[in-house]
Amino acid sequence: MNERDFEQQLKNDGFQEIEYQKLDPRPGKGRHRHHFEVRGLVISGTFVVRQTGEPISYRAGQIFSVAEGELHDEWIEADGAHVLVGRKHSKAAA
Repeated sequence: MNERDFEQQLKNDGFQEIEYQKLDPRPGKGRHRHHFEVRGLVISGTFVVRQTGEPISYRAGQIFSVAEGELHDEWIEADGAHVLVGRKHSKAAA
């Protein structure tokens, strides 16, 4: 999926915050939760998410998502990552 189509899909699905992020390599943040849903498109590099079970590595062209309140960890591999990410706040959290 290209960036423009992905951004439009985010808007159509109600994501209020949409931004590009250039991420340097880093270890995991530790298991944590967000008070919003996250969906992202990896433009380059490797973005890794561990929800339940084994971690999943997302690379260019792949989409990752984490539901609001879902316990997870995330890290950036040695090649860094550039992502287009959207956040959707639920009405309960707004």
